[in-house]
Amino acid sequence: MTRPLFVALDGPKGVGKTSLLEAITEVLRADNQKVIRLCEKKSDPFRGETMHLVNRLVRHPDRNLELEVCQRLADSRSWISRNVLTKQPADSIILIDRWYPSDAAFRRIVPFAEILQLNIDRNVQVPDLHVGVVTAAEISWERAGSRRRGLSSTVLRGLEEHVACTEAFEMAAADQGWFLCRNEGAIEEATGRVVGEINRVVSRLRVP
Repeated sequence: MTRPLFVALDGPKGVGKTSLLEAITEVLRADNQKVIRLCEKKSDPFRGETMHLVNRLVRHPDRNLELEVCQRLADSRSWISRNVLTKQPADSIILIDRWYPSDAAFRRIVPFAEILQLNIDRNVQVPDLHVGVVTAAEISWERAGSRRRGLSSTVLRGLEEHVACTEAFEMAAADQGWFLCRNEGAIEEATGRVVGEINRVVSRLRVP
């Protein structure tokens, strides 16, 4: 490849994204692939200011405030696209935990098509492969609750909201044609499906 392969994994809370990322990384590296692991929120230099707005939005839902949050997140991704993604080795596979599909799970008022356009207008890098990791909402809710950190969500307060966010995410993933990976069984099964799709994309990009 003449440039890095950019792969984004996203999905609702508790679907096992982190575990899946770790398993995918292990398999790819065992195959002598160069893997770079990134996390959107850890790469975002403006995260603190944005989260202040998110906390206000949770207390007082408002379309203008929600739109401002989405704009700030798109600006952050634009910064990451220019200042982080461009610095990665050309022969690497970049795996990022969350990218702009995450807005489909959290935003309630602004349509996702509008959010997506915000990112396009700001030249946010489009992943070569979007992976939407999903489970039944009840499964991911139970998994999230059993973790040491719990649900750890600023915007979700109960199962009903989690179900709505899961449905919104799956709908956005289907509409956009992202690669959907159900992670309800053994982690090895989901890992194999995603690694297989990554290898297919790599093979396609290597064709002159």
